[in-house]
Amino acid sequence: MQRIALRVLRMVGWRIEPFPDIPKAMVVAGPHTSNWDGILGLVCGIALGLDARFMIKHNLFKGPLGWLLRKLGAIPVDRSQPGGTVGQMVEQFNNNDHMAIVATPEGTRKNAKKWKTGFHRIARQADVPIVLAVADYGKKQLTFPIILQPSDDLEADMKKLQEAFAEATPRRPERLSAPVKVLWEAKNLKNKT
Repeated sequence: MQRIALRVLRMVGWRIEPFPDIPKAMVVAGPHTSNWDGILGLVCGIALGLDARFMIKHNLFKGPLGWLLRKLGAIPVDRSQPGGTVGQMVEQFNNNDHMAIVATPEGTRKNAKKWKTGFHRIARQADVPIVLAVADYGKKQLTFPIILQPSDDLEADMKKLQEAFAEATPRRPERLSAPVKVLWEAKNLKNKT
């Protein structure tokens, strides 16, 4: 499967950096503006040979799709249960020696007003680093530009991650989350002058 995934990425012109040599990580992926982001992430995870699990809305697990999603490493998340998701993910980390849990901080692929911060709480409570995975559709590359040990200063940590996302060209720029869109538009306006 790994060789097939690498071949598919090469065929469509995408490059991926090697994943950092870290046994456990909370992977924050984005910018998330299209359904293609999830497909790209899945293929990249397979190509890297990464034991990656990803959180998906629980209502997508109905019927045969649920079996397939679980097989691919999906973990059902019920967003109506605040706080419970964090505990479940921390337990996942505690029960595994090697693991990456992937989350998209926007929580949606359309114009999120703010980021969800559960991934930060998960990383802090599980004592694992946050690895930023940035998909740049302009350069057709997936990079891991930041490895962040989450601090007590949530706002400063979020700013670092958002600035890194703003450096990439998303598939659908008009759908960027508000915190990233401001930075992205400022960067692109500066580049045009």
